[in-house]
Order: sequence, then C-alpha cells, then structure tokens
Amino acid sequence: MADRTILVEQLMQFSLTRQEATIYIYLCENEKLTGYEAAKLTGISRSNVYSALAGLVEKGAAYLIDGTTSRYVAVPVEEFCSNKVHRMLELKAELEECMPTVTVQTEGYLTIEGTAHIEDKIRNMIAQSTKRLYISAQREIIQKFFEELKDATARGIKVVILTDYEPDPMNAVVYKAKRQKHQIRLIIDSYFVLTGELEGKASDTCLYSGQKNFVTVFKEALRNEIKLIESGDLYDEN
Repeated sequence: MADRTILVEQLMQFSLTRQEATIYIYLCENEKLTGYEAAKLTGISRSNVYSALAGLVEKGAAYLIDGTTSRYVAVPVEEFCSNKVHRMLELKAELEECMPTVTVQTEGYLTIEGTAHIEDKIRNMIAQSTKRLYISAQREIIQKFFEELKDATARGIKVVILTDYEPDPMNAVVYKAKRQKHQIRLIIDSYFVLTGELEGKASDTCLYSGQKNFVTVFKEALRNEIKLIESGDLYDEN
C-alpha cells in the first residue's frame, strides 16, 4: 500500500477531513468496524471517531450496518471517487450556466505559483487552443503533457514542439534541441503565453499573459529559435 500520509492527502481532495480520510483507510483495510474498533486502531478519540464515521456516511464513503452494535463498512474507493467526480461534473455544468462570465485577461500579467496550479493552467491552455500551439520544454515536461498534446493534434490543432528528444509520433512538428532545465514556454493561437519554471516545487512560478506586445515578442523569439535549430546551431546530437 502507498504511504498512508499520501493517501490521506489524496482523499482530502475528495472533500474528506483528515480524520475521515484516516478512518476510511482503516475501513478499507478491514471488512467492517465499530466506532470503538476504529478509535482503537486509529488512536482518534471515540467522540471524534463517531463524528467522522457519520461524516463518511453522509459523504458517501461508508455504509452503516444496523444491528445490536452499529458497524461501518467502506464504499469501494473506485465507487466513492467515481460518484464524487460525477457529481462535480454535474455541478460544473450548473455553475457554467448560472455563474457570471469572467472577462478573459488579455492586457495584464498574471503570476501562477505552485506546480499543481501551473500544470492545471498548461492543460487548460492546450485544451482551449483552437488553431495552433507552440511548446518548448525538456523531455520530462513534454512527457507529462503528452496525452493532452496528442489530443490537440487529433482535434486538428497545429502542434509545434521544441524539445531535447524525439517524442512518440503524434502528428506534431518537432524541433530537437537542447532545452534549459525546468523551463517551460507555451503559446496558443498567437494570443496567450505562459513562461517560467516547472521543477515540481511549491516555489515554481510562471508568468501568464495575453498582452499583445509581449505575445508578439515571445512569438518572434520562438520563430528565431526555430530558424537556429533548422540551421543546426542549436541541434542536440545527444
């Protein structure tokens, strides 16, 4: 089994509290548990255990088995997570229909911090591209977004990749050259740019902008770099 601390953090992303997540893991490890047994296994006070068990039942992560002594059984994790995702998709559709439309920021410069937030933004930019996208990064970063890039080519998007290896075929134009470690540069539809560092740390920072002059300069820099690669000046023979 994966590290219990990591599992707790992951379960908390599905709206469980830390205590609920901890108890849920023990429920999954055991066929069924009473509140007393759960308290003994987890070291959590009995009053908090009963509150957490009630929360698990309410959130669809556990079932209560009535009897002389109340026992609890875990809902299988794949079922619990699928139910949550299904409900979130329903709520997403409702919110998209009812919430005020956010004006797309084109003139300012936005700072995006943290690996997870940067990766989310990259995925959304790739998904939102309508004509073309250019991405420059080393192998590890390109591989992380390979499926999204492949899907973009399948949608008819022109995908141009500047990287230090030969990706698996995906109908993209690939320019092989040395890449600066951890650097990511992405431009979609000649309209939005993201650039910065993606090292897998909370301190990772990227700049996102649709400012016209900045996008123009960024696009021209990429165009010149491609010319250098084509001339062989930046080609990485390794």
